[in-house]
This record gives sequence, C-alpha cells and structure tokens, in this order.
Amino acid sequence: MSNQSSVSEFILLRFSDAWELEILYFFMFLVIYLTALIGNLLIIVAVVLDHHLHNPMHFFLMNLSILDVGTISVIIPKAMANSLLNIRTISSSGCATQVFFFDFLVGADLSLLTVMAYDRYVAICKPLHYEMVMNRRACVQIASTAWVAGMLNSAIHTGNMFALTFCGGNVVDLFFCEIPQLLKLSCSDTYFRELCLILFSFCLVLCCFILIIASYIQIFRAVLRIPSEQGRHKAFSTCIPHLVVVSLFVFCLIFAYLKPTSRTPSGLDLIVGVIYSVVPPTMNPIIYSMRNKEILAALRKLAHCLFFTDHQMLLLPQ
Repeated sequence: MSNQSSVSEFILLRFSDAWELEILYFFMFLVIYLTALIGNLLIIVAVVLDHHLHNPMHFFLMNLSILDVGTISVIIPKAMANSLLNIRTISSSGCATQVFFFDFLVGADLSLLTVMAYDRYVAICKPLHYEMVMNRRACVQIASTAWVAGMLNSAIHTGNMFALTFCGGNVVDLFFCEIPQLLKLSCSDTYFRELCLILFSFCLVLCCFILIIASYIQIFRAVLRIPSEQGRHKAFSTCIPHLVVVSLFVFCLIFAYLKPTSRTPSGLDLIVGVIYSVVPPTMNPIIYSMRNKEILAALRKLAHCLFFTDHQMLLLPQ
C-alpha cells in the first residue's frame, strides 16, 4: 500500500444518497441541536441568576450543561452543514480539532458526573460535614480538575492518533471523526500504543463508574434509613436523575468503543454514534428539569421576569 500519512482530508459517512433525505436529516439534526442548546442554556442561566441555586449540586449541574453544549456543538453543526450542502469531506485539521474537543468534553463530562455522585454521597450520608467539605473553593477546584483531566486525556489521544500513518484510505465510517473509526485507517507501528491508551481510558471509565455505583449504594442505604417518607422521596428525587444520566452516558460510551469493528460501514456504527454523541447532551436537561423542583421553580421565575415584568432581573434578594 502507498503511504498516505499526509492525508489532507477525510470523507465522512453520508446518511443517504438521496438529497431529499439529506435535507430531512438536516432538519432532524436542527431540532435535536436546538432542543439540546436551549435546554442546557436555560439551566445555565437559571443557576447563574437564581440565588437559591447557588449550591454545589447546581454548580456542578451548570458545568455539566456547559460541557453538553460544547459536546453537541462539536458534532451537530458539521453534520447539519454536510447534509444541507450535500458534502462529505472534512479537513485533516478539522478532523483533529473535532477529535480533540469531543474527547476533551466527554472526558470532563464523565469526571464531573463522578464528582456529582460524590457530592450527593456527602450531602446524604454526611450532612453535618457537607458545608465544610463542599465549600465554594473546594467546588471550584474539583470542577477545574475535571476540566483539566478531560483536556489532558484528549491531548494525549489526539497527539498519538494523528501521529499515525494512514494507509487504509481516508473514508471514516461515521458522520463525525472518532478515534475507533480513524484507527481502522491506520497501519502505523504506533497503532498498538494508541490501542493501549484506549484500553487505559476504558479502565478509567470503568473506575469512575464503579466509584459512582459505590457512592449510590451508600446513598440508597442511608436513604432507606430515613424515617420520613417525604425525606426519602426528596432524596431519591435528587439522586435518581443523576443515576439515569450516568448509566445512559457510560453504557453508550462503553458500547461505542468496545463494539466489534468492521472494515465496511454498518447501520449499527451509525446508530451507536448517534446514541452516545447526541442523546446524552439532549436528554440531560430534560431529565434534570423534569425531576428537579428547584430548577423548575427557577425557570418559571425566569419566564415571569422575561415576559411579565419590565426589565426586571432575576437577581433578587432572598
């Protein structure tokens, strides 16, 4: 085979050969993107403007929404442009940028979900120490660590990925650039090094998931000891949405990276790609807003200030 390490562009998977169906996919992605964007931005604005939400749980939720906005913005706009303009190509630099930011945001997302599980554990199992452990400075440091961890993980993977030799062509069997699909195009000697890095990242994902499950085992044991039914219901109402989000995110991610790969594009690759890249950022604000009374109250207050008062802000004294 000829050496194609200097690939200048990659060809992404097309949803359909019919231009009319591509336009349909464009509008489908537009609806999904606007839903995710509006939902996450509403949570961010509500947490920033409502003093009642200035606590660790909602601070981490705001960070999660910021990450979700970034994650879906890295993937969807390019897919929409390709469908609308009926093109399939992405430059090598554009592909590298997409890989870096997607891995960075996903890694930070998982780290933050683990932190949120620990926050709920301290709040429910050690309530007397909560304000001391999860003070404002600690929350900022923990959130910053999650962001930095995601960035370092992504930088290592992206640097190794685009140091490979691509001699298997330049056709990516997905609608965006992801490392498992790019690895299929490589015949470099460093292939196994990148494969080891992916396995290492999988172990980190598994460790995060185990820590989350361990936290929730302790949480559920503590909740079941609460004598008040109302108290148990309140504790479950704040924990179950987070557990649903974590399970959806982790299982989709593991399935995407550990599924058997093939040299030919398959509908399964496309479906899994959509599920783990688009579904979590879209579902997170829906799950949290539907189950979180404080968020719903803040959104109602925000709507009232926007539509029923004149130039009145939400920053009201308690």
